[in-house]
Amino acid sequence: MLTLEEQARHYATKVHAEAGQRRKYTDEPYIVHPAAVVELVRSVTDNEVMLAAAWLHDTVEDTSSTLNDITSLFGAEVAALVEMLTDSHPAEARNRAARKVAHFRHSALASPDAQTIKLADIIDNTRSIIPFDPHFARVYLVEKRIQIALLTEGNRELWQQASVIIENGIDQLTQAPHRVPAVWFTKQQQKYPVAL
Repeated sequence: MLTLEEQARHYATKVHAEAGQRRKYTDEPYIVHPAAVVELVRSVTDNEVMLAAAWLHDTVEDTSSTLNDITSLFGAEVAALVEMLTDSHPAEARNRAARKVAHFRHSALASPDAQTIKLADIIDNTRSIIPFDPHFARVYLVEKRIQIALLTEGNRELWQQASVIIENGIDQLTQAPHRVPAVWFTKQQQKYPVAL
């Protein structure tokens, strides 16, 4: 009989493939991202509910799966974590900054377990963005800097890894060949008024 985590891995692999989802820059099957997130979470805990939710963290956001599907297949605890990790776009959000601020507030209110999974998600998504898309990386890294400042309840080791990757990325963008002025990042950060 499969463990809860194994069931989640099989399900996530299936629904992401059925959605035709691929990794944006590498065109790899999308499941490589949840797999990387799971391994980061596994480096700090063996909690099977968290590991299952890590496999499933993008299913409701990116596939035809619903929270009801996740609840019926994996239980209320896993579904609650997936809900906390799902980026819901509020109807009143007028632009990217407004959508992101709403999402940052949502994830800041998540449980420590959900915040730990979110930190793993940020680490994996941030690892290779500069080589693939340095122009978008400028905005993305500022957004992640703001977001992790609110994820104070997640695992400290993963928080530190996320912070180092983000700050190193911003520093790299200020140098050749990119040469983005440091003041640009400060001004960009001011576009995201986050208050809880």
